[in-house]
Amino acid sequence: MPAPDEIEDVRLAVYREFATSGRVGGTEQLADITGLAATVVTPALRALHEHRDVVLDDAGAILMAHPFASIPLGFSVMGAHTLWWGGCAWDSFAIPHLVPAEPSVLVATTCPACGTPHAFTVERSQPPSGDQIAHFLTPTSRIWDDVVHSCRHQRIFCNVRCVDAWLSATGEPHGYEMDLATLWRLARGWYAGRLERGYQRREPTQAKQYFAEVGLSGSFWGL
Repeated sequence: MPAPDEIEDVRLAVYREFATSGRVGGTEQLADITGLAATVVTPALRALHEHRDVVLDDAGAILMAHPFASIPLGFSVMGAHTLWWGGCAWDSFAIPHLVPAEPSVLVATTCPACGTPHAFTVERSQPPSGDQIAHFLTPTSRIWDDVVHSCRHQRIFCNVRCVDAWLSATGEPHGYEMDLATLWRLARGWYAGRLERGYQRREPTQAKQYFAEVGLSGSFWGL
């Protein structure tokens, strides 16, 4: 097992590469960046996956390092210098709050129900305007049962009618709806510090407190 400092070196390399370029390479690139042997990087990535700092596929490739993704999940996020795949509505709105060089981004998506395109300028100072609705399908207590599925189904719809039409067409259960301002507040501070050494993910009690502070409620959020 790699040493804790080596695992943290790999974590930082993954996140900082995603933040600056919108993508991250495989084991050999991470070995070059960190100065570690590939035989150290591979188990370090597995340890990060088990700790939920990154998401790997079955072959060990990086799918997500929230809020960044290496695969399209419904959102593109364009800054002045970088283009990302947003992992979900939550993550797409979080990127400008996390990446210092990109205080404003253009988040683009389509309504899952009717295909209408939507684009939002998301910045740090205030939420974007619009009457669209974000719908999250999976309660927070179950997100990591299948995190890719959970993220793929945190989407933005035209309105409540489109949410209802999509739920009827797919047979999925109703999840949680929020307006854009609430989505922006949720995203604003959730990943604070993730690009810094020593970052620690929130424990459940801390997460619940954060959710309540940004205006979320109910058992969906563990509250």
